[in-house]
Amino acid sequence: MSNHKPESDFTEIIKFWIQSSDYDFDTMMDLYKVKRFHWALFMGHLSLEKLLKAYYVLKNQENPPLIHNLLRLTEMTDLILDEEKKKILAVITTFNISTRYDDYKMSFYRKCTKEFTELWIENIRTIRLWIQQLMS
Repeated sequence: MSNHKPESDFTEIIKFWIQSSDYDFDTMMDLYKVKRFHWALFMGHLSLEKLLKAYYVLKNQENPPLIHNLLRLTEMTDLILDEEKKKILAVITTFNISTRYDDYKMSFYRKCTKEFTELWIENIRTIRLWIQQLMS
């Protein structure tokens, strides 16, 4: 069975991923406000993952793969990343793993100070804006 859909279907799929990404970004900010820093960063990861999946659909005209690795998602598109963006995406990908698995949770929880979280929210915001500009 093919993963390809008629082009008209892709507009709705892209819209779904973008809206879901926006919702997760807002959730990240809400969690930050109530000092749930590790969960805020997890939602930031999801926000970027979903936006990258929207970009993937836009460029490849097929449903995105069921993966969470942000660098891998960019490799499957035409995105060109400088070393700084690669490093940022590699770290943000760890926010997904660190909140899901018990052996990582406590060390990640301790790492997520207000200052650490603010830094990474700013990195997430910067990457989001970059992807959004490429999609417009």
